[in-house]
Order: sequence, then structure tokens, then C-alpha cells
Amino acid sequence: MNYPKLILQKGKEVSLLRKHHWVFSGAIAKGTDEVKNGDLVAVHSSKNEFLGIGHFSQGSIMVRIISFEERAIDLAFWIEKLGAAYAVRKALQLTDQKETTVYRLVHGEGDGLPGLIIDYYQGTAVIQAHNIGMHQHLASISEGLQAVYGKQLKGVYDKSAETLPKTEGLLSNEWVWGKAETDVVKEYGASYKIDWEKGQKTGFFIDQRENRKLVASYSKGKKVLNTFCYSGGFSVLALQEGAKEVHSVDISQKAIELTDENVALNAGFKGKHESIVADVVKYIREIGEDFDLIVLDPPAFAKSLKARHNAVQAYKRLNAEALRKIKPGGILFTFSCSQVVDKRLFANTITAAALESKRNVRILHQLSQPADHPINCFHPETEYLKGLVLYVE
Repeated sequence: MNYPKLILQKGKEVSLLRKHHWVFSGAIAKGTDEVKNGDLVAVHSSKNEFLGIGHFSQGSIMVRIISFEERAIDLAFWIEKLGAAYAVRKALQLTDQKETTVYRLVHGEGDGLPGLIIDYYQGTAVIQAHNIGMHQHLASISEGLQAVYGKQLKGVYDKSAETLPKTEGLLSNEWVWGKAETDVVKEYGASYKIDWEKGQKTGFFIDQRENRKLVASYSKGKKVLNTFCYSGGFSVLALQEGAKEVHSVDISQKAIELTDENVALNAGFKGKHESIVADVVKYIREIGEDFDLIVLDPPAFAKSLKARHNAVQAYKRLNAEALRKIKPGGILFTFSCSQVVDKRLFANTITAAALESKRNVRILHQLSQPADHPINCFHPETEYLKGLVLYVE
């Protein structure tokens, strides 16, 4: 294990001793001259004590630790780490279900593997590497997945071109091993077609699974507005649970086509469905005041601290408009996936929106990400999804 050695400034080892996965550039005293982006490095304290092994990259976060033990990062390592992640999902009773056949297997730092996302779609594992160091292990990760899943796994697809820096030169995604047998999965009995090759993220927003089920439980007999609908997850379950009418809105024509396809896959409901290509903020301003339930699930308005103020204002405007328009006695599901907007700030923003709209609201539920997107207690940044369910008088 002759990994290049990085030495930290005095006192900067505290966060690593507490099992936080990031080493910031200002914490490093020496050792960076001989390494390049993607290299595995061994991080040591100013007293030359071993702290961890991680991937090096130029930037504010200079090392992302993947092992706090001094060991080889080989195939055995990947089988062990992927096996541990699989054991968590097995404990959650996600690995052998017929009603739900899609889940997240690896959630970055939440599973001790910064920069790695793996989602499982009924026999297909879709990988997204967020740094070049992780991507260099692709072959070993694929082998590890085959060892963990056995015959259950049919294909491994790499979808890292969108998540790696453009400077790394990965221009296209590809099958690493095998091929998919199906692109249709189930979630709580509903069927969805997944486009992992051209769709957003790995193809589906798995992190809203439990929240989609909760929306469905409130939807019977209701007129529902699902904004930023992408592939129509909330819409499908609402219709299945007896919604009277569902409007699905997204600015992307492709998203609306995928929504229509998913609604068609789930025949048998009696409610009416209408899909609309529109800018959500402008659309909400023009709707009537007859929706019983509104879902606001926008993309991340802020991906950095610099963008946080503008993001908060955008969340406030969007929610105030929805609160003005929803029927008295209506239910508003509102979400933020911006990591830099924490739970308290989001709740305060929604409170400000309620004051601006002059509507009285009660918080019925405080929502987060599901258990297959685990929060690492040593790395609080892994908690990113937050939501509120409001009763609006």
C-alpha cells in the first residue's frame, strides 16, 4: 500500500478522527505536489499518524476518504463495501420485493463511499461517479456488484458523463457489463419506465418513494397538481389511490412524454389525467383556485452557499403562489433537495411564504429521504432532502 502521503496541518485531524469523509485544501500542510486528480492518497496527521485513504482532487474538498483503515483498495475491498450496503437494503426488506423493485444501493458518504451513487433497477445497477478517482474503480465496482448479487444482476451501466467534471473528458455513458432485461420497474405496485441512458439522475427520483406513497394516501377524490413532475411518480400513485383529477406540469417536453407513458402503463384508475408543458412558476400564477392538493418538488435551486440567498427567495415566491391558489382545507406537499438549505432555513422560508400569502397553515408532516438514502451520523451533509406537508385553511 504505497499510496502517496499527505500531511495535515497541526490540529486538522479532528474531523477525520470523528469519521468525517472530507479533507479541505486549507487543512493540508504538504504532499500535494506529487499527486494528480483521482490518485489514492494516505492522509496522515502532523505527527505522522495514519488517518485514512481517499481520492485526491484539486478544489476546496481536496480528499474524500473511502477507508479509515490502512488497507489495500482492491476487489476484496469493493466486495466488502458493496456487501455491507446490500445488507442494509436487505434489512430494509427492499432486495426481494415484488411490489417495489427499485432502490438505492450506495448513497455516497451515507454508505462510506464519497462520490459513488448506485441505483438498482430490477436487475440493472446504474452507477454515477462524482469524481474521477471513484470512476477509475469502475471495473472493480462492477465485479463487486456481480459478486454481491449473483444471477440476480443482469447488467451494470455507467452514467457518469453527467456527473464528472467536463475536464475529465468522459463524453458518453456505456454498459460496463451485461445488458438490461427490462426498463420497467415497480414501486408500491405501480409500474414505471426508466430511462437511465437519457433521463435525469440515474433515471428516477428514488428518494421520493415514501413521500409519493404519502401523497397517494391524501389523494382519494381530490384534484391534484403535480409540479416539476419529471416522470410522473406522484401523479401515478395519486391516480391509483383514487384521485379525481391530476394535472402533471413540467417545462420539459420529454418529461411530459415520460409521464404520459407511465400513466398509460398503469391502466385501471378512474380519475382524469392532464399533462402540461409549462414553466411551473408562471403556470401556478394562472391556475384557478380549485386544487385540493399541490406537490411542489423543484430541482435544487442552490448547489453552493453563494446561491443560497437567491434560492431561498425562489422557494418563498413559489410556495407563496401555491398557498394563494390552493383551496381552503387543501394539502400542500413542498420539498427542497438543496443541500445548502437546511431544515430550519427551509421551514422558515415556508413560514415567510405563508405570511406573504395571508393563509393560515399547520404542519402535518416533516419529511426527509428514505432509509435507502441513509444519513451518515458522522457526515451530516448526507441529509439533503427535506419536505413539509401543510394543511392550508
